[in-house]
Amino acid sequence: MTQPSKASSRQPARRCNRYLRAARNSIAWMWCDMRDGLKIAIIGHLKYPIAQPFAGGLEMHTHLLARHLIARGHDVTLFAAEGSDPALAPVCVCEPTGIPSDTVSQASIADTEHRAYAEIIGSIATGGFDVVHNNSLHYLPLIEAHRIAAPMVTMFHTPPFPELVHGVVERGRRDIQFFGVSEKVRAMWRKVIAVDGVIMNGIELDLFTAHLEAPRVPVALWYGRLVPEKGAHLAIAAARLAKMPLRLVGPRNDAVYWRDVIAPELGPDITYLGHLDHADLAAEIAQASVAVITPRFEEPYGLVVAEALACGTPVAGFARGALPELLDDATGRLVPPDDVEALAKALPQAVVLSRAACRRRAELLCDARVMMDGYEALYRQLLAPYAIAAE
Repeated sequence: MTQPSKASSRQPARRCNRYLRAARNSIAWMWCDMRDGLKIAIIGHLKYPIAQPFAGGLEMHTHLLARHLIARGHDVTLFAAEGSDPALAPVCVCEPTGIPSDTVSQASIADTEHRAYAEIIGSIATGGFDVVHNNSLHYLPLIEAHRIAAPMVTMFHTPPFPELVHGVVERGRRDIQFFGVSEKVRAMWRKVIAVDGVIMNGIELDLFTAHLEAPRVPVALWYGRLVPEKGAHLAIAAARLAKMPLRLVGPRNDAVYWRDVIAPELGPDITYLGHLDHADLAAEIAQASVAVITPRFEEPYGLVVAEALACGTPVAGFARGALPELLDDATGRLVPPDDVEALAKALPQAVVLSRAACRRRAELLCDARVMMDGYEALYRQLLAPYAIAAE
């Protein structure tokens, strides 16, 4: 692993660390003010680079988290896959493991990830960090957590799945905090472990400029990863029933799904715009009459909903996962999951909703600054047991 230079390392962060080490040796120490800055390790997942154009919502979220922590004066080390944004000075540990390949087996991918996360844990264990923020969705950081002295929070961005459940059950420390990105996620994990709290994801509202005047000719937009579980084919079917043009945006992560299901449906009324960066994507969302959101699983959060609302674009979609938490009657129309006919009827109903109300909803629920305030408060909570009040 190549360790980049950390020219941005801050003396206050090192001072915090010295206090923490003293506390762990039962030596009284003074509370480290959050304004001094903390030394924070972020464990990213390794499927895709943490860089634009983002492969999905988790990559975008991790990028935003690192940028905002740095901007707030913290000394951040992001552990991630090769190709991640050099502006974040990431520690890149392996090639992305989620990019389709005909020559790499699943066993080889699993071995690569295991070795990479073991290397990450070793670096964190000796790196003098104050806080560890685990976004990895991998079992090993949990199982090997006993090697790390710093407090750790693991964020649940997904429903339970066997490998991550294994990590949670067999975790190496009992004091790891677990937070979800929605109340729906908290409920999903309830049978496995009690989730300590919820911090909803946020987006850069300034990057998603609201367009408050509805397009003259209605046009729908679907965007996200083009994989079966995201349901783009159902959006196509609903748009055709509603006789509304549909534009598709996103990475073609499943070659077979694209070739056999999506590509044959393209035509004058169904167009594919490619995989767009943030700026171009925001422009397309703002120009749409309605965003169509069709998860075929319990969507843990739905950054696409937040982005649509920020642009003033109403939503029509399936009432799955966290979508009912994000939308209300003034900003979207939700229908039973997988019901294409109901979705087709919802499209024209959503088109006429107030775009100003959508933007207000985004400002209330989806502001990245609110999310970051929540994370800084969480870090204070994690550090509190080490603190001995000055007298």
